[in-house]
Amino acid sequence: MSEIDVPESHPRYQSLLTRHRIEEGVDKGITSRQGLIAEGRGEAFDYLLGEETLPSADEAARAAAALLHLAERPVLSVNGNVAALVPGEMIDLAAAVDAAIEVNLFNRTDERMRTIAAHLRDHGAEEAGVPIKGLTADARLPGLDHERSKVDAGGIGSADVVLVPLEDGDRAEALSVMGKSEIVIDLNPLSRSAKTAAVPIVDNILRAVPNITEHAQELESAATDDLEAIVRSFDPEAALDAAEGTIRSGDLE
Repeated sequence: MSEIDVPESHPRYQSLLTRHRIEEGVDKGITSRQGLIAEGRGEAFDYLLGEETLPSADEAARAAAALLHLAERPVLSVNGNVAALVPGEMIDLAAAVDAAIEVNLFNRTDERMRTIAAHLRDHGAEEAGVPIKGLTADARLPGLDHERSKVDAGGIGSADVVLVPLEDGDRAEALSVMGKSEIVIDLNPLSRSAKTAAVPIVDNILRAVPNITEHAQELESAATDDLEAIVRSFDPEAALDAAEGTIRSGDLE
């Protein structure tokens, strides 16, 4: 995927990069037009957060890494915007925590599913040994209608821990009803998805996914007791309150 011709020193570099990747994703059939609207909403929240990773978000990323290491069947959910923004980074994270990736879409068509799966393979999924799930949708999420409910029985359907970045609130709630431990990446601390999560990470996905991977690599040899202590000490409500407080106060120190 080509990148923008803007120096990284530009104060709006990350925002411009994100927009460019989403636009390219639409052109390639990876991202739906609705994804452009979702990206604009997220960008507004990131601006209010100072376009940086808050200490509370870094703590959440560490808890997410610990939870993924503890999981027996971790799955990382990838929708169109995620595939356009961080395909290689999601593969790196999946490899670091021995997880599968499931392509899971709100606006689902067979063509988009195949295009995104191929896009992930182009970014090294097979070389990294990361399974790509989702093309077989043989299970359903409770309480949801039509295409929105479809999941792979061998992926999200049987997962114990699911990373659901940029997820629809209804599906996040349905996963919670199924007893899944959810890690949500969402720039809006007031969203249903973030409030549902065992580990809500209020951060830009471009920063959050590499950050989780870095923590996962640091914790690779950690004892189970230590990983459990990290997860147990994490307070999701406090993390959301910290992000909301930053937005309301404008205090980015």
